[in-house]
Order: sequence, then structure tokens, then C-alpha cells
Amino acid sequence: MRDSDQSRRLPDANISEALDLMWARYQPQILERVAVLEAAAGAVTAKNLTASEWEAAHAAAHKLAGSLGMFNLERGTDLARELEAAYKLESPPAPDEADRLVSLAAELRAMIENRKPGIRSRKSGIENRKSSM
Repeated sequence: MRDSDQSRRLPDANISEALDLMWARYQPQILERVAVLEAAAGAVTAKNLTASEWEAAHAAAHKLAGSLGMFNLERGTDLARELEAAYKLESPPAPDEADRLVSLAAELRAMIENRKPGIRSRKSGIENRKSSM
């Protein structure tokens, strides 16, 4: 590695600290998205999922699937992808999927609520893209 490349790499401690600050800032919004998924799962259980709840659940799951990996929550990404697929836009989830949806949303909430600070993303050693130019 050239000296100029090394100078563009952020120390892991700084990245970990930055991720913790981002987590503190975005965790409430992330939990709101989980609440949308929990409400939708409850509506599927009660067999009264509305079109707006269905669309909101799909959007929330999609956003979570795209963001949780950054916080080293790869399992959370997998759960969110499962939920996104369940709330696909072609057709709403079947009532017999209700228990699975409730379980996925509960596991996702527990994972998010129990995330410990200082956990570094696996992507944290990423160099500035300009270094490869």
C-alpha cells in the first residue's frame, strides 16, 4: 500500500465511533420502521391488513434491508429481506403467514434493541474510492 493510500484510510476507532453516532441518530427511525412491520403482522393475524399498511410494511422492510448491514446487523438485513418478500407488492401476505411475520418482526426488534455500541461494520476498512484512481 502506498503512503497516500494509507493516509486516506480512516482508523477503525474513528469509524466505529462514527457508526455509533449514526446508530444513536437513526435508531429511533429504525425502530419506527420495525413498529410498522409489527403493526402489519398484527393486521395479518387479525385478517384486516389494509392496502396502506401493506405498502408501508413493504417500504419499511425494504429500507431496513438496505441499511442494517451498515451497522453490522447482517441477520437483521436477512430478516428485513424476508419481510420485504412477504409484503411484496404483487400480493399481500396470506393469513397463514401471520405467525412467521410476527416472529420475524419480534426477532428484528430484539436485534435492534440489543445492538451494542462499538461494534464495527465489516465494511469499516473501506478506503476512499479516489485511492484506486
